[in-house]
Amino acid sequence: MKFRRIGAAASILAMLSACGGGGSSTGSISTPTSSAGTSSPTPTSSTNGCSLRERQDWAAAQLREWYLFYETLPTNLDPTPYTTLDGYIDALTATARGQRRDRYFTYVTSIAAENAYYASGETAGFGFRLSNNATTRRTFIAESFEGTPALAAGIDRGTEILAIGTSTANLRNVSDIMASEGTAGVSNALGPNTAGTTRLLRIRSQAGVVSDVSVAKADYTLTPVSSRYGYKILDDGGKKVGYVNLRTFISTANDGLREAFAALRAAGVTEVIVDLRYNGGGLVSVADTFARLLGGNRSSSDVFSYTTFRPEKSSQNSTSYFAPQPQSIAPTKIAFIGTSGTASASELLINGFIPYLGTNMALVGTNTYGKPVGQIAIDRAACDDRLRVIAFATQNSNRSAAYFDGLATVVPRTCQATDDVNYPLGDARESSIAAALNFLGGRSCSAITANAETSRISRAAPTGTYELLMPDRPDTMQREVPGAF
Repeated sequence: MKFRRIGAAASILAMLSACGGGGSSTGSISTPTSSAGTSSPTPTSSTNGCSLRERQDWAAAQLREWYLFYETLPTNLDPTPYTTLDGYIDALTATARGQRRDRYFTYVTSIAAENAYYASGETAGFGFRLSNNATTRRTFIAESFEGTPALAAGIDRGTEILAIGTSTANLRNVSDIMASEGTAGVSNALGPNTAGTTRLLRIRSQAGVVSDVSVAKADYTLTPVSSRYGYKILDDGGKKVGYVNLRTFISTANDGLREAFAALRAAGVTEVIVDLRYNGGGLVSVADTFARLLGGNRSSSDVFSYTTFRPEKSSQNSTSYFAPQPQSIAPTKIAFIGTSGTASASELLINGFIPYLGTNMALVGTNTYGKPVGQIAIDRAACDDRLRVIAFATQNSNRSAAYFDGLATVVPRTCQATDDVNYPLGDARESSIAAALNFLGGRSCSAITANAETSRISRAAPTGTYELLMPDRPDTMQREVPGAF
């Protein structure tokens, strides 16, 4: 997946980061400038410092001060030919992007929109996550979120979208849209993520029933730990196995995770499946919480991760330690489910356990995205600009962060599996969960191969390689929750 595309200069918030978009922690790093605001005024002229050239010059200055791959920045790059701030930032970071170290991880976004998402998961949309195949030209629902228009309309995991329009008169087949416009055409056909945007969808249910449903996008709050399948106790031949599924690393995930692990602890489980198959990352502080809940057998002197800035910013370096919580469990084996949509804070969590579990942990599914670096947020409040700039690397206790090509290259054990939308998430019959149970039970599985970099969705219909659908310019929600619309 390709992740594209945050004020007067303000303080740097140490938002230590997420996939292709940028997550954050709740700490701060010291700078000599004033604190950032969170309002979102609409700039109308250069008098408030928000002309295109002023914003471009500001962004370039921040990159020269904070960018982790500073040696790749062009010495002088005239911003005049670039008609957007995004385009200029892309040009500044092109060398690192060509080296696969910054694949559109540095970008500008809205302060107000990002604050709303990370604080509570607030966003607007239909409330589903899409996977599509450019070859077979088909689009499926990978997941629907609770309390959203999609689920209210009966659209859930495994539903296929056959056609999109605003009325029966202009319904267009998804296959025709992809044939003429590629996968971007599907994103465009679904319209902007603003409340009230309405589309007529022709869908085919799991049972094969075709119907037309009208669905309007609405404001909703994403639940990071699903009330339906966020955590379960699975039975594997009489053995209790814990299952935890996290959608995104946002602040409200902490309570849900504690509730989940309290249930696992009460059940006495020592083997766990951690499902991060669609998790694009988010707040490093939530990754710390997750690690501590999984680290009941770790001491407070055990390192979970190191955060390392460029040499002249080394005063900002930090170390995160395990700190057992009242709800923590002490797993002997963990199976992490991942796909190409698994990135950043998700990968940080997985990587952090390699030194401690070794071959008693496995990556199940397909290879992950590959983002062992994170962003800080620099705000230009008058313009509602938040520059997310790659400023640090994340390492495990072995100082290892060599997974720009995905975690399948570094995790000692891997088990290849499909993403089977014939079954709900959390169901032991689903292919990735079944493979995870095989690993935990000492049964055989096939290793993830180099060509298994993207999710493979199984269905009774023809199968193929599916990827979570991403628009060319995703919003904050779509960066951290890949495929969300």
